[in-house]
Amino acid sequence: MFVLYEMTQDVRIDPVNLGQDRTEAITNELNQRLSNRVMLNVGLCMALWDIKSIGAGVIYPGDGGVHSKVVFRYIVFRPFQDEIMVGKIKNCTPEGVHVTLGYFDDILITPECLQYPSKFDEREQVWIWEYKAEDDDEVHEMYMDKGEGIKFRVTGESFNDTTPIPDTNPQGASKNDPQGSSGPQPGSSKAPTGVQSSAGSGNDAGGPLKIPYSITGSINEPGLGLMSWWS
Repeated sequence: MFVLYEMTQDVRIDPVNLGQDRTEAITNELNQRLSNRVMLNVGLCMALWDIKSIGAGVIYPGDGGVHSKVVFRYIVFRPFQDEIMVGKIKNCTPEGVHVTLGYFDDILITPECLQYPSKFDEREQVWIWEYKAEDDDEVHEMYMDKGEGIKFRVTGESFNDTTPIPDTNPQGASKNDPQGSSGPQPGSSKAPTGVQSSAGSGNDAGGPLKIPYSITGSINEPGLGLMSWWS
């Protein structure tokens, strides 16, 4: 479920934080930059695990901050294929059962991956497993209610690049100022390439919401599904 991912990044310590312990200042900067954000093809960054090395500090002209090359390991949420996980039902839609872990919400169990046979109740907005016991012919309706604990198997994952596309000709750009007024200024600090907010974002044309990282699951096997079914 959680893995350690080693990274190397240039970390800038703001002038107002130069009085702090250097390691503490770098730790705070890395967590502010990466925590609760999705790194493309890596996973959801959770928290700094440790710092392996800190390079010499460098001050660039026009920038009062101190830049250092830092090698560190970060705790990343990325379940492996076929891992069994436990969450809670966030809500049900015709698309399937949406599951939350509390810190991660983008988990979907599609209709074909529910216990068979299952149906969607439009009025109640809930999926129902129509369970038929072996010792009788009666059909028992097993409701998948919001907030119920659910055990599922991870069947897939999907990454989407939601990084905003920069304007190739920003307003105010000129021959002498190709970046224009929107270009990065001395002393600015930005997240590394591939790091995205954990919240989804729409495209520039106002299209559908794009989710940076999502997981698909299945409960279509014995022992999986609502915890109350097997207690």
